[in-house]
Amino acid sequence: MRVYISVDMEGVAGVSHEDQTDPVEPRHAGEYNRFRRLMTNEANAAIAGALDAGAKAVLVNDSHWLMRNLLAEELNPAAELLSGGPKRLSMVEGIESGFDAAMFIGYHARAGTWNATIDHTYTSRVYEARLNGQPVGELALNAAMAGVHGVPVALVSGDQALAAEARALLGDAIETVVVKQAVGRFAAKSLAPSVACERIRAGALSALGRKHSPLKVSPPIRLEVDFALTQMADMAELAPGSVRQGGRTVSYSGDDYREVFRAWRAMYNLAGVE
Repeated sequence: MRVYISVDMEGVAGVSHEDQTDPVEPRHAGEYNRFRRLMTNEANAAIAGALDAGAKAVLVNDSHWLMRNLLAEELNPAAELLSGGPKRLSMVEGIESGFDAAMFIGYHARAGTWNATIDHTYTSRVYEARLNGQPVGELALNAAMAGVHGVPVALVSGDQALAAEARALLGDAIETVVVKQAVGRFAAKSLAPSVACERIRAGALSALGRKHSPLKVSPPIRLEVDFALTQMADMAELAPGSVRQGGRTVSYSGDDYREVFRAWRAMYNLAGVE
Protein backbone atom coordinates (compact mmCIF):
# COMPACT_ATOMS: atom_id res chain seq x y z
CA MET A 1 0.00 0.00 0.00
CA ARG A 2 1.20 3.49 -0.95
CA VAL A 3 -0.04 6.42 1.15
CA TYR A 4 0.01 10.14 0.38
CA ILE A 5 -0.08 12.73 3.19
CA SER A 6 -0.72 16.45 2.64
CA VAL A 7 0.07 18.49 5.76
CA ASP A 8 -1.25 21.98 6.44
CA MET A 9 -0.75 23.96 9.66
CA GLU A 10 -3.89 25.86 10.65
CA GLY A 11 -5.63 22.65 11.76
CA VAL A 12 -2.81 21.43 14.00
CA ALA A 13 -3.63 20.98 17.69
CA GLY A 14 -2.72 24.09 19.69
CA VAL A 15 -2.82 26.47 16.73
CA SER A 16 -5.38 29.22 17.26
CA HIS A 17 -3.99 32.31 15.49
CA GLU A 18 -2.43 32.97 12.10
CA ASP A 19 0.65 34.57 13.75
CA GLN A 20 1.58 31.07 14.94
CA THR A 21 1.64 29.84 11.34
CA ASP A 22 3.51 32.78 9.75
CA PRO A 23 6.98 31.87 8.40
CA VAL A 24 7.58 35.32 6.89
CA GLU A 25 7.24 37.99 9.61
CA PRO A 26 10.37 37.96 11.83
CA ARG A 27 8.47 39.00 14.96
CA HIS A 28 6.42 35.78 14.72
CA ALA A 29 9.47 33.53 14.37
CA GLY A 30 9.44 32.27 17.95
CA GLU A 31 5.84 31.12 17.86
CA TYR A 32 6.10 29.81 14.31
CA ASN A 33 9.12 27.64 15.10
CA ARG A 34 7.28 26.11 18.07
CA PHE A 35 4.24 25.27 16.02
CA ARG A 36 6.11 23.93 12.99
CA ARG A 37 7.47 21.29 15.37
CA LEU A 38 3.90 20.40 16.38
CA MET A 39 3.04 20.23 12.67
CA THR A 40 5.94 17.83 12.15
CA ASN A 41 4.78 15.70 15.09
CA GLU A 42 1.29 15.35 13.59
CA ALA A 43 2.81 14.39 10.25
CA ASN A 44 4.84 11.73 12.05
CA ALA A 45 1.70 10.44 13.77
CA ALA A 46 0.00 10.01 10.39
CA ILE A 47 3.10 8.27 9.00
CA ALA A 48 3.17 5.92 11.99
CA GLY A 49 -0.50 5.08 11.49
CA ALA A 50 0.08 4.38 7.82
CA LEU A 51 2.97 2.06 8.65
CA ASP A 52 0.82 0.33 11.28
CA ALA A 53 -1.74 -0.28 8.52
CA GLY A 54 0.89 -1.90 6.30
CA ALA A 55 2.01 0.98 4.08
CA LYS A 56 5.19 0.22 2.15
CA ALA A 57 5.70 3.74 0.83
CA VAL A 58 4.64 7.14 2.23
CA LEU A 59 5.02 10.56 0.61
CA VAL A 60 4.52 13.66 2.78
CA ASN A 61 3.79 16.93 0.97
CA ASP A 62 4.46 20.10 3.00
CA SER A 63 1.37 22.11 2.08
CA HIS A 64 1.44 25.25 4.25
CA TRP A 65 2.30 28.77 3.04
CA LEU A 66 5.83 28.68 1.51
CA MET A 67 5.75 24.88 1.91
CA ARG A 68 9.05 24.77 3.83
CA ASN A 69 7.72 24.13 7.32
CA LEU A 70 8.22 20.47 8.23
CA LEU A 71 11.46 19.72 10.02
CA ALA A 72 13.15 17.24 7.71
CA GLU A 73 15.55 15.97 10.35
CA GLU A 74 12.66 15.12 12.67
CA LEU A 75 10.41 13.46 10.10
CA ASN A 76 10.03 9.68 10.25
CA PRO A 77 12.70 8.35 7.85
CA ALA A 78 10.24 5.76 6.51
CA ALA A 79 8.58 8.62 4.57
CA GLU A 80 9.78 10.82 1.74
CA LEU A 81 9.31 14.59 2.09
CA LEU A 82 8.19 16.89 -0.73
CA SER A 83 8.77 20.52 0.23
CA GLY A 84 9.22 23.95 -1.31
CA GLY A 85 7.39 25.76 -4.06
CA PRO A 86 5.86 26.77 -6.27
CA LYS A 87 4.42 23.37 -7.10
CA ARG A 88 2.15 22.79 -10.07
CA LEU A 89 -0.43 20.95 -7.95
CA SER A 90 0.36 22.91 -4.79
CA MET A 91 -1.07 21.10 -1.75
CA VAL A 92 -1.49 17.84 -3.68
CA GLU A 93 1.74 17.86 -5.67
CA GLY A 94 2.91 14.31 -6.28
CA ILE A 95 -0.56 12.77 -6.01
CA GLU A 96 -0.32 11.82 -9.69
CA SER A 97 2.48 9.31 -9.05
CA GLY A 98 0.06 6.65 -7.80
CA PHE A 99 -1.30 6.05 -4.29
CA ASP A 100 -3.90 3.83 -2.65
CA ALA A 101 -5.11 6.49 -0.22
CA ALA A 102 -4.51 10.07 0.91
CA MET A 103 -4.67 11.72 4.32
CA PHE A 104 -5.02 15.46 4.87
CA ILE A 105 -3.46 16.49 8.19
CA GLY A 106 -3.79 19.88 9.90
CA TYR A 107 -6.45 21.07 7.46
CA HIS A 108 -9.02 23.80 8.10
CA ALA A 109 -12.52 24.78 6.98
CA ARG A 110 -13.30 26.83 3.89
CA ALA A 111 -13.52 30.62 3.87
CA GLY A 112 -16.63 31.98 5.56
CA THR A 113 -17.22 29.05 7.92
CA TRP A 114 -18.59 30.02 11.32
CA ASN A 115 -16.52 28.97 14.36
CA ALA A 116 -13.63 27.59 12.34
CA THR A 117 -9.93 28.02 13.09
CA ILE A 118 -8.35 30.48 10.64
CA ASP A 119 -10.93 29.68 7.93
CA HIS A 120 -9.79 30.51 4.39
CA THR A 121 -9.54 28.96 0.93
CA TYR A 122 -5.89 28.90 -0.16
CA THR A 123 -5.54 32.66 0.37
CA SER A 124 -7.25 35.55 2.11
CA ARG A 125 -7.84 37.02 -1.36
CA VAL A 126 -10.65 34.49 -1.92
CA TYR A 127 -14.01 35.35 -0.38
CA GLU A 128 -15.69 32.19 -1.70
CA ALA A 129 -14.97 29.50 -4.31
CA ARG A 130 -17.67 27.29 -5.85
CA LEU A 131 -17.54 24.11 -7.93
CA ASN A 132 -20.72 23.57 -9.93
CA GLY A 133 -22.49 25.99 -7.61
CA GLN A 134 -21.36 24.40 -4.33
CA PRO A 135 -19.06 26.34 -1.98
CA VAL A 136 -15.72 24.57 -1.60
CA GLY A 137 -12.53 24.93 0.38
CA GLU A 138 -9.07 23.44 0.21
CA LEU A 139 -10.41 20.04 1.24
CA ALA A 140 -12.76 19.74 -1.74
CA LEU A 141 -10.43 21.36 -4.28
CA ASN A 142 -7.58 19.04 -3.30
CA ALA A 143 -9.72 15.91 -2.86
CA ALA A 144 -11.10 16.42 -6.37
CA MET A 145 -7.55 16.52 -7.77
CA ALA A 146 -6.72 13.35 -5.85
CA GLY A 147 -9.89 11.85 -7.33
CA VAL A 148 -8.72 12.60 -10.88
CA HIS A 149 -5.85 10.22 -10.16
CA GLY A 150 -8.07 7.63 -8.49
CA VAL A 151 -6.86 8.39 -4.97
CA PRO A 152 -9.49 8.52 -2.20
CA VAL A 153 -9.09 10.70 0.88
CA ALA A 154 -9.29 8.33 3.84
CA LEU A 155 -8.69 10.71 6.77
CA VAL A 156 -8.69 14.38 7.64
CA SER A 157 -7.59 16.06 10.87
CA GLY A 158 -8.36 19.53 12.14
CA ASP A 159 -11.16 21.22 14.04
CA GLN A 160 -14.84 20.30 14.28
CA ALA A 161 -15.79 22.59 11.39
CA LEU A 162 -13.34 20.84 9.08
CA ALA A 163 -14.67 17.46 10.20
CA ALA A 164 -18.25 18.50 9.39
CA GLU A 165 -17.15 19.81 5.99
CA ALA A 166 -15.39 16.50 5.28
CA ARG A 167 -18.43 14.37 6.18
CA ALA A 168 -20.72 16.52 4.04
CA LEU A 169 -18.33 16.22 1.10
CA LEU A 170 -17.04 12.65 1.40
CA GLY A 171 -19.69 10.85 3.44
CA ASP A 172 -19.58 8.97 6.70
CA ALA A 173 -16.80 6.63 5.54
CA ILE A 174 -14.24 9.41 5.93
CA GLU A 175 -12.22 9.21 9.16
CA THR A 176 -12.23 12.57 10.93
CA VAL A 177 -9.83 13.28 13.77
CA VAL A 178 -10.95 16.37 15.68
CA VAL A 179 -7.96 17.79 17.55
CA LYS A 180 -9.63 21.03 18.64
CA GLN A 181 -12.95 22.81 18.94
CA ALA A 182 -12.95 26.26 17.34
CA VAL A 183 -14.92 28.88 19.25
CA GLY A 184 -14.01 31.71 16.86
CA ARG A 185 -11.61 32.38 14.01
CA PHE A 186 -8.75 33.00 16.45
CA ALA A 187 -9.83 30.95 19.47
CA ALA A 188 -9.97 27.21 20.01
CA LYS A 189 -10.12 24.61 22.78
CA SER A 190 -7.44 22.09 21.86
CA LEU A 191 -6.31 18.62 22.84
CA ALA A 192 -2.80 18.30 24.21
CA PRO A 193 -0.49 17.87 21.22
CA SER A 194 0.59 14.40 22.40
CA VAL A 195 -3.03 13.28 22.66
CA ALA A 196 -3.79 14.70 19.21
CA CYS A 197 -0.91 12.68 17.78
CA GLU A 198 -2.15 9.49 19.44
CA ARG A 199 -5.59 10.02 17.90
CA ILE A 200 -4.18 10.77 14.45
CA ARG A 201 -2.10 7.60 14.54
CA ALA A 202 -5.08 5.50 15.66
CA GLY A 203 -7.33 7.21 13.12
CA ALA A 204 -4.91 6.50 10.29
CA LEU A 205 -4.76 2.82 11.18
CA SER A 206 -8.56 2.64 11.29
CA ALA A 207 -9.10 4.64 8.09
CA LEU A 208 -6.63 2.65 6.00
CA GLY A 209 -8.24 -0.58 7.07
CA ARG A 210 -11.39 0.06 5.05
CA LYS A 211 -12.37 1.02 1.52
CA HIS A 212 -12.89 4.62 0.41
CA SER A 213 -14.09 6.08 -2.88
CA PRO A 214 -12.28 8.86 -4.76
CA LEU A 215 -14.10 12.17 -5.11
CA LYS A 216 -15.22 12.69 -8.71
CA VAL A 217 -16.53 15.98 -10.11
CA SER A 218 -18.75 15.33 -13.12
CA PRO A 219 -18.32 17.51 -16.22
CA PRO A 220 -19.14 20.09 -17.28
CA ILE A 221 -17.21 21.66 -14.41
CA ARG A 222 -17.73 25.31 -13.54
CA LEU A 223 -15.46 27.08 -11.06
CA GLU A 224 -16.57 30.47 -9.74
CA VAL A 225 -14.38 32.58 -7.48
CA ASP A 226 -15.54 35.61 -5.54
CA PHE A 227 -12.53 37.72 -4.59
CA ALA A 228 -12.27 40.06 -1.64
CA LEU A 229 -11.74 43.12 -3.85
CA THR A 230 -12.70 44.09 -7.41
CA GLN A 231 -9.03 44.89 -8.09
CA MET A 232 -8.23 41.22 -7.46
CA ALA A 233 -10.87 40.16 -9.97
CA ASP A 234 -9.38 42.66 -12.44
CA MET A 235 -6.15 40.67 -12.34
CA ALA A 236 -7.67 37.18 -12.04
CA GLU A 237 -9.65 37.57 -15.27
CA LEU A 238 -6.33 37.78 -17.14
CA ALA A 239 -6.09 33.99 -16.80
CA PRO A 240 -6.76 32.54 -20.29
CA GLY A 241 -10.26 31.11 -20.58
CA SER A 242 -11.62 32.91 -17.53
CA VAL A 243 -14.80 34.98 -17.68
CA ARG A 244 -15.65 38.01 -15.57
CA GLN A 245 -19.06 37.45 -14.01
CA GLY A 246 -19.36 40.50 -11.79
CA GLY A 247 -17.47 43.04 -9.78
CA ARG A 248 -15.63 40.48 -7.67
CA THR A 249 -16.42 37.24 -9.51
CA VAL A 250 -14.42 35.36 -12.13
CA SER A 251 -15.36 31.94 -13.53
CA TYR A 252 -13.77 29.16 -15.55
CA SER A 253 -15.50 26.18 -17.17
CA GLY A 254 -14.17 22.95 -18.61
CA ASP A 255 -14.60 19.20 -18.81
CA ASP A 256 -11.19 18.27 -17.35
CA TYR A 257 -10.72 19.05 -13.66
CA ARG A 258 -6.96 19.19 -14.16
CA GLU A 259 -7.42 22.24 -16.39
CA VAL A 260 -9.96 23.76 -14.00
CA PHE A 261 -7.49 23.35 -11.14
CA ARG A 262 -4.75 25.01 -13.18
CA ALA A 263 -7.10 27.92 -13.83
CA TRP A 264 -7.87 28.12 -10.11
CA ARG A 265 -4.16 28.31 -9.33
CA ALA A 266 -3.61 30.98 -11.98
CA MET A 267 -6.58 33.12 -10.91
CA TYR A 268 -5.87 33.33 -7.21
CA ASN A 269 -2.17 33.95 -7.80
CA LEU A 270 -2.84 36.67 -10.36
CA ALA A 271 -5.24 38.24 -7.87
CA GLY A 272 -2.27 38.97 -5.64
CA VAL A 273 -0.45 41.03 -8.27
CA GLU A 274 -0.87 44.79 -7.90
